Amino acid sequence: MSIALPPRFDITRPDIERVVAAFYAAVRDHPGLGPVFAVHVTDWPAHEAKVADFWANSILHERCYDGSPMEAHVNARNVQPGMFSTWLALFDGVLARELRPEQAAAWSALAHRIGRSLRAGVVDRSTHPGGVPKLR
Repeated sequence: MSIALPPRFDITRPDIERVVAAFYAAVRDHPGLGPVFAVHVTDWPAHEAKVADFWANSILHERCYDGSPMEAHVNARNVQPGMFSTWLALFDGVLARELRPEQAAAWSALAHRIGRSLRAGVVDRSTHPGGVPKLR
């Protein structure tokens, strides 16, 4: 018998989908992030659905996401370590506008943990030992 894990915090799938849609609307308008995403995303509804699945998997334990965020960010080749703080600040603003404070705080904490991991993966691939940048 399989026992489902409880959600990490009180939120619904429609809440997740609303936040993801609002976030990517903000991304498309952002002067720094918009062009980075535009290079890779040609079908925004499909991208948003995949990201909503990622968050539903991460928060609600729905087991509906099939992908590798680390691989996607590394393979993009135009994601730089400094972009993660901008991404997270934009995401935090959307969370604050779209959710109750306790929901926003819980999701933000999770996003920041994931962001640190992704940033580390990008940094590790863009530097030599000792933090020396790879120039090629």
